[in-house]
Amino acid sequence: MRPRTGGPFANGGPGGRRRPASRTAAAAASLVLGLGLLGGAAAGSWLGDGPGAQPSTADTYAHARSAWHSIPVADLFPRTLRGKGEGPGGADRVWTRIAVAPDSSCGGGFDPLLAKALAPVGCKRLVRATYTDATSTSVTTVGVLITTSGPTGMRALQQRFVTEKLDERTDLMPRAYAAKGTAAAGFGDDQRASWRIRILTDAPAVIYTVTGFADGREVTDPQSAGEATQRGATSAPAQSGLGNDARGIADAIEAGFRRALDTFTETTS
Repeated sequence: MRPRTGGPFANGGPGGRRRPASRTAAAAASLVLGLGLLGGAAAGSWLGDGPGAQPSTADTYAHARSAWHSIPVADLFPRTLRGKGEGPGGADRVWTRIAVAPDSSCGGGFDPLLAKALAPVGCKRLVRATYTDATSTSVTTVGVLITTSGPTGMRALQQRFVTEKLDERTDLMPRAYAAKGTAAAGFGDDQRASWRIRILTDAPAVIYTVTGFADGREVTDPQSAGEATQRGATSAPAQSGLGNDARGIADAIEAGFRRALDTFTETTS
């Protein structure tokens, strides 16, 4: 299924171009990730029946799904990400956002077997962006899958990924968002080099990344970020730092996602 072209991400485009002021105000209201529902995941941690009351996890998930259209795109996918010590050998990394995909169903985001593995938690929305490193030699797509599952389903999926090491299988890789007219234009299935998949259990979300070379070269030995960042790893993804990019960007987006939840809570409580 091809991603639909409507919705709050329809005009994201490569790099998020500037718009006329009249459209910017509208974009600020509509360029949201359909992720306000996720803001509720954090809100549920503080909103209860009385001071200090803690809702159940089920209540938190219910809050999450009732708060759509609340978090601006730049709060989840910042234009610039900085990864202190995230590069090979502890080097600092900087990544720049070059494209934001229209929000979509999950049909085009995953290889068939990965789609099957994620199917038990369902798909409510998929949002994605692509970044490049400071030298424009690597590209990384990061995605946030909003699920329809409850806490039990998310915990079961996370446990399965850990137990069966599904996040290390090369036939379970996410797909890239190859935006035309950007450094990622040639970022297809054969160019995928490293990836990371994070199953959250405190919110109905899966966060993932997939990396490749900006020159479009094919990668014959893709390796998960966990393996590519181990000491002594000698694969192309490891030596080029693509495993570090996959890990660093995933961590940065998850951290920003959680900050956005906190901000949403403060502004709606």
